[in-house]
Amino acid sequence: MNDLASTPVLILAGGKATRLGDIAKAVPKALVPLAGRPFLDHQFADLHAQGIREVVMCVGHFAEQIRDYVGGGERFGLRVRYSEDGAKPLGTGGAVRRALPLIPDQCFVLYGDSLLDVSYAAVLGALPPAALAVMTVFRNENSYDTSNVVFQNGRLLRYSKRDRTPAMTHIDYGLSLLRRGAVERIPEHEPSDLAELYTGLVDRGEMVGLEVTERFYEIGSPAGLQEAEAFVLRRAG
Repeated sequence: MNDLASTPVLILAGGKATRLGDIAKAVPKALVPLAGRPFLDHQFADLHAQGIREVVMCVGHFAEQIRDYVGGGERFGLRVRYSEDGAKPLGTGGAVRRALPLIPDQCFVLYGDSLLDVSYAAVLGALPPAALAVMTVFRNENSYDTSNVVFQNGRLLRYSKRDRTPAMTHIDYGLSLLRRGAVERIPEHEPSDLAELYTGLVDRGEMVGLEVTERFYEIGSPAGLQEAEAFVLRRAG
C-alpha cells in the first residue's frame, strides 16, 4: 500500500504536559490554545492539506476532552479513531502497540506536540521494500534539543537517546513511518519507549532516514509554545 489517504497517522497525545505547568493544568496538551485555536486544529489542518485522511489519536490524560472536541473528525475532513492508554500507561511504545488493531500495512507516528514542515508523501516514498521503517531527521547540531542521530551520506547509522556521541549531528524530527511488522515487535502489555524500538531497527539496518531541512516546532514547554505560535502567525501571513 502506497496511499496517503489510507495510511493512518498515529498521534501520541496521552502525556500529562507537566512542563507546561498551569497552561495545561485543566486541558490536554492537544487542546492548549495556539494563535487563538486549540493546537490540534493546526495539526489537523496540516495533515488534511497533505492528503492525510485517517488519524488515530493515542490518548490517555484528559482523553474525554479530546474525544468530546474532535469526535469522529468529520469537521476536519478526517476520520479520527481512538486508542486508549488504559489504566496503566505504557509509554510511547506501548501506546503505539495498543493501536495495532487500527493499523493496516503501515502507519505514520507523530508526536502530539509537534508542528512539522515536512512532506508526508516524501516520507511514504522513502520506505524501501526491504525496510521496516523511515525516520525523518534534521541537522540539529544540538540547537533545538540534544542531537541523537548519526546520519551520514544519506544513511541512518545510529540512533540513541542515551549514548550520545560527537558524531550525532542530527535529531529525530518527530515523524516516522512504521510497517505493521515493526509495530508488532513492541512488547505487548509492557512499558516501552519508541526510542527502544527505533534504536533496534537502526542497529539492524531496518530503518532508513529521510533528511528534512526546515526546523520543527513543539509546544512541550512555554518557550516552545511561544516559538510555535510565532511560526503559525508568520505562516498565516
